[in-house]
Amino acid sequence: MSVDDAPAAPVAAAPPPPPPPPAASVPPPPPPPVAVPPAPVAAPVASPPPASPGEVSLVKGRPVSLTKGQKVTLTKDGGQALTLVRMGLGWDPIKKSGFFGSREVDIDLDATAVLFAGGQVADMAFYNNLRTRDGSIQHMGDNLTGAGDGDDEVVAVDLTRIPVHIDTVIFIVTSYQGQTFEQVDNAFCRIVDHQDGELARFALAGGMPFTGLVMAKLFREGGNWKFQAIGDGISARVPTEAVQHLSRYL
Repeated sequence: MSVDDAPAAPVAAAPPPPPPPPAASVPPPPPPPVAVPPAPVAAPVASPPPASPGEVSLVKGRPVSLTKGQKVTLTKDGGQALTLVRMGLGWDPIKKSGFFGSREVDIDLDATAVLFAGGQVADMAFYNNLRTRDGSIQHMGDNLTGAGDGDDEVVAVDLTRIPVHIDTVIFIVTSYQGQTFEQVDNAFCRIVDHQDGELARFALAGGMPFTGLVMAKLFREGGNWKFQAIGDGISARVPTEAVQHLSRYL
């Protein structure tokens, strides 16, 4: 047997190819961003209105001194409503210096009570009409100079006789001769009970360049009458000129 005829040696099988590397895991795509609605913008909070001046209680035998805007309920200690009150106005003329010394200057101020019903003028009590038609309010007469001590003018009020449709009574002071409150010293208004005397007093601001003054008001609230000090200057020499300025106090 020749070499060429010898059987060929078996050929070793080729090793299998290595398995492919595992595919890299691909993370799933992130979810689309969710739109977050913007936080609601809080509406601006309005500043609280300024606190109104406190209400003062009346105590028998102890007159109270009111400041501008303060009010009192016209009831006695036990809650009994007052019935007859007087609004007194007083002032002192200023003194002018001259060659022969100082002298007082006569000031003619006039007190007036203006009655309102539902925002409309219903009646007035003043130097040319001393008593209201229903008789509930009476002007006690005009002081032309301001001389003397105490009340220079008085308006008497019978609260029990004021008709139910009257809700506000505003007390004003006007200067018929056109003199301003710069020429007045120690002006005041006070409310006096016919039994217990002075209940409350309000010193009017001096030095105002006005011929009229909204002094105070009576008004109904919660079944009671209340008194409130005002003390605002206006341009008016007679009561009829003052009426146009009074609507903001109703």
